Amino acid sequence: MIGGNTPDPDKPMRSGFTTGACATAVAKGATQLLLTGVIPAQAVVSLPAGFDHSFELIEQELTNGVATCATIKDAGDDPDATHRAKIIAHVSWRDEPGMELDGGIGVGRVTKPGLPVPVGEAAINPVPRRMITEAVTQVLAEHGTARGVRVVISVPDGEEMAKKTLNSRLGILGGISILGTRGVVVPFSTSAYRASVVQAISVAQASGCEHIVLTTGGSSEKYAMKMMPELPEEAFIQMGDFVGFAIKHGKRLGMKRITLVGMPGKFAKVAQGVMMVHSKSAPVDFGFLASVARETGAGDELAQAIEEANTATQVADMMTEAGYLPYFEKLCTYACRHCLEHAGGGVTVEVVLVTMKGMELGRAEISELEDSNWSKES
Repeated sequence: MIGGNTPDPDKPMRSGFTTGACATAVAKGATQLLLTGVIPAQAVVSLPAGFDHSFELIEQELTNGVATCATIKDAGDDPDATHRAKIIAHVSWRDEPGMELDGGIGVGRVTKPGLPVPVGEAAINPVPRRMITEAVTQVLAEHGTARGVRVVISVPDGEEMAKKTLNSRLGILGGISILGTRGVVVPFSTSAYRASVVQAISVAQASGCEHIVLTTGGSSEKYAMKMMPELPEEAFIQMGDFVGFAIKHGKRLGMKRITLVGMPGKFAKVAQGVMMVHSKSAPVDFGFLASVARETGAGDELAQAIEEANTATQVADMMTEAGYLPYFEKLCTYACRHCLEHAGGGVTVEVVLVTMKGMELGRAEISELEDSNWSKES
């Protein structure tokens, strides 16, 4: 997610805590307040990461049979849209035994299938649900009460924060999700981003999509949506740098066609066979780009200039100015083949290369590899 913190580059990266962990803390604190009438200053939560953490509680109140506690989420140095969010729990008695959990203001509600929470329920994911249930049940047991409680989690600024996330695309409306599988936010976590990609593909599958469009970011997604207006919003998924990961999960979840839309900087790497295109993952192979240029008619002088270029975008500009537009189709073909090989076949792969302004440079499509040894020979 975007927003939140700007870490000091001279200090070690600091971890934080998930909305799920914070919701568990306030639910536990409010339950203790309801049972004892004693205002708790903190709540200790056992995190799935394997350790306990004490959360500071604020705005504790017991009024008209409703106990309230809040805490402020600290996401550490992760650029998290929910950093500094106020997480609140309201706990009250209910007639039936056990615990009822729901979301209040600022917690989204699920409106599309394909998510780990059923349609119609508050967007409180399974692990946070389990954490909250276990913490509240433990407090009830410690005080020997057989009465049940109703727990409502709210995030006053959640609806505004959700605008910085992909919640609306996933069909989560009205606020943020209460998330977290370990209780801890690791700065710039790749596992968290990968999980969001799988979730987005799952929503596309549940919405009936058999064709998804993978992009590396917001700009390329915007251009892709203009190219393919016939596709539903759920079909467009920002895969970030995780090209191979997204393709494999797209195939696993039953997609028949996968289109990738991106710019020369990252897709030149895909054409080389690099399936994780972060700037630190692998350098652009300018010798490879020069050989592709030669394949499409470029002379030795231009090819030499490509080998000495600084960026793949610079190469794209050189080839455009020189009029060698088949170069881009060839790059897309190489990218298609590598993607299809990475997926193990069984899906149609299309690659569309665009400029930073959204102009299409080239495209290619492959449904099956004619020669399984092509990559070894090329």
